[in-house]
Amino acid sequence: MLNAKSGPRIRHMAEETAPYTTLTVEKLTPVIGAELRGVDLANEPMPQQLDEIHRALFENLVIFFRDQQLSPEQQLAFGRYFGDLHVHPAAPHEEGMPALMKIRTDERSPRANGEGWHTDVSCDPEPPMGSILYIKHCPPVGGDTLFANMYAAYDALSDRLKAYLAGLTAIHDGEHVYRGLFDEVADKASYPRAEHPVVRTHPVTGRKALYVNRGFTTRILGIPIDESDAMLRYLYEHMENPLFQCRFRWRANSLAFWDNRCTQHRALWDYWPHARFGNRVTIGGDKPV
Repeated sequence: MLNAKSGPRIRHMAEETAPYTTLTVEKLTPVIGAELRGVDLANEPMPQQLDEIHRALFENLVIFFRDQQLSPEQQLAFGRYFGDLHVHPAAPHEEGMPALMKIRTDERSPRANGEGWHTDVSCDPEPPMGSILYIKHCPPVGGDTLFANMYAAYDALSDRLKAYLAGLTAIHDGEHVYRGLFDEVADKASYPRAEHPVVRTHPVTGRKALYVNRGFTTRILGIPIDESDAMLRYLYEHMENPLFQCRFRWRANSLAFWDNRCTQHRALWDYWPHARFGNRVTIGGDKPV
């Protein structure tokens, strides 16, 4: 489906849907991302609004909320509406709150959280379903996050390549990512490592998505290593096509909620020596199939 004249033909996620009644959804791009308005996450959402937040996530893959005033307990409570919470295998967390990950980058940081394309903790045997990032302090300019639609990346592949990838699995390894990354956390003897399908089927939508990423995927199994390296290099470059992406500009007290099963993201560290900090809550998932 890729050609020099037209590029990939992109399937829009939700061109014709019933109207929302408890909130407003403003799409960022035709294929991924939407800002939700009329929602105060500090208050317990009514069942109908919670259903519409679920729906907006599945239709847009990543959803954004502005001007939220959340305590740590309220952010954790919002995450629990969507499932049991996941505890990061390496990152520091708030004291007494293992599911509330610290996100902080300043002039002393050796690197920023998530500055390469990745899917959160895909090295786990049961990777997270989703992540909820609440940023409380932003640099004066910069620090945007890019999100990419892995349904669209898969759909844009040729039928021959889809047939080649069907049934292949790949290794996702956390050690080279996490060891030595967090100064506050001592190195562990081992880090998560798992084998997942190269193409996974979303358990809710039933759609297929590419599920390899630069951050964690080390090789495709069942083929020679040089072939694996070449195929992964092609897939990474393909997935990073701007046509599959949206870009979110953070402001203080903004929140992003993305579906890790069908997206990748990349945080831009273009604001040194300024600081950016907040907290992330991650929702447990299941084994990719």
